[in-house]
Amino acid sequence: MSDLTNDERNVLRSVSLLDAFSVPLATQVAGLTRDAPALRLADRPFVIEDPTGLWPFHLHQVVRSAIRHADDHTDDRWSEQDWQRAAQRALAALGNEWECGPRRDRAVLIGCLRLARDFALDPGWLTDAAFTYVGDSIWEPLAPPGHDRDGAVLSTPADALVETLSALARRQREHRARTVDWLTTVIDTALLPAELHEMATYYRAKALRDIGRTAHSRRDYQHVADGEGRLAPAARRGLAQAARLAGDFPTALAAAQQLGWEGRHQRVLGDLYWIQGQPERAAQAYRAGRTEAEEHAKAGEMAHNQALRSLAIAFTDPRLADDELDLAEQLLVGLDLRATTINAAIAALVRDAGNPGVNDRARTLRTELDIAGLTSTTPTLDIAHAFHQAVLDDQHALTATIEQLQEQTRGGAYAYYVDIAQFMADLPLPADHTPPRWLDTEQATRSRWRDLVLRRQDLLRAVQ
Repeated sequence: MSDLTNDERNVLRSVSLLDAFSVPLATQVAGLTRDAPALRLADRPFVIEDPTGLWPFHLHQVVRSAIRHADDHTDDRWSEQDWQRAAQRALAALGNEWECGPRRDRAVLIGCLRLARDFALDPGWLTDAAFTYVGDSIWEPLAPPGHDRDGAVLSTPADALVETLSALARRQREHRARTVDWLTTVIDTALLPAELHEMATYYRAKALRDIGRTAHSRRDYQHVADGEGRLAPAARRGLAQAARLAGDFPTALAAAQQLGWEGRHQRVLGDLYWIQGQPERAAQAYRAGRTEAEEHAKAGEMAHNQALRSLAIAFTDPRLADDELDLAEQLLVGLDLRATTINAAIAALVRDAGNPGVNDRARTLRTELDIAGLTSTTPTLDIAHAFHQAVLDDQHALTATIEQLQEQTRGGAYAYYVDIAQFMADLPLPADHTPPRWLDTEQATRSRWRDLVLRRQDLLRAVQ
């Protein structure tokens, strides 16, 4: 590369700041015009072009490493301080592009995390970008190239931010207990700024709930809610859901009515209503939640609500549930939402209750839940299975499912699912049973659940 001009060498240094750094932006950082040197450099064989990438031009890794670590004694060589200042200028320029330019997208965050990590830069605008990333609930793989999680040593805020977002993305593909462990590691370093610390705490609360550690989950939710930060509405939703899990439905309802859009109030109401044996009312709430999510351009939230709407409708109208599940499948395209995908699969079980094949599919889903560590979703799967067994009037199988539910809910969370399973088959509750606080009377709730089973039996007889 001895034939390079000084201008080209400067551009080359700028490009080497990132694995995928665009020539137009590189010229801006180097203080050059976009014409001669940068364009000539783009034609060099060691500059690789990927037209579909966020930054289409980048250097071969060997070349980049040679530039960064060369024993350069020329007059225009860059010191470590020069590299650091160039990295800071690059991150600032990218932040301006993200905030004000046409490329305000998630890919910018993913690319810039490596720059911040490699040069130990303050997260700065990446904090806002990180909240945008989690707010979308899309969760594509995010760890920058070269990130070795198992060998990670966290020493800077940028390290901790990379690890936090990587843990959140990876939870869609690994056991939630591992998510808890990694987020706890990040939290214990105390490296993150306050807002990002609350992000790690909030998502640890969600993962703790998923693996059945509800008391610890509630503690983290309360901490975030008390902080009144960006995730406080979401944490208050978590507390409302905690009241629901404990069977305190009036408290959950009162809390849901105060959440607003930021707290996803419609989804919380839907979760509450179908448990009362009112799936039609739940479906209306989920549709309203989906509409709000669409208005706010939140693709993940739209899919969440649609999958749950499919579950609610599946109890009342299997034929209509077909269309709702089709829409849920469409909304999930391109999203990495494991729990939501499983909710849609559970909805399909309810839709098919009373028909062959449900038992095998339920076993497959149970295995998937065990692998994912989604302990909190297993009782919902059992309720779907119990509905199928009640429709078939399979008392032996239903008794086994009820015993399984009793074992799973021994800690108190979801204990009302045992009641619902017995309501479906019109079975008496044990004399020493402690009921939840239903929104309506116990008898009215029992009647609604039993009626759903009878209506499905009538429908199956009509199509035979």
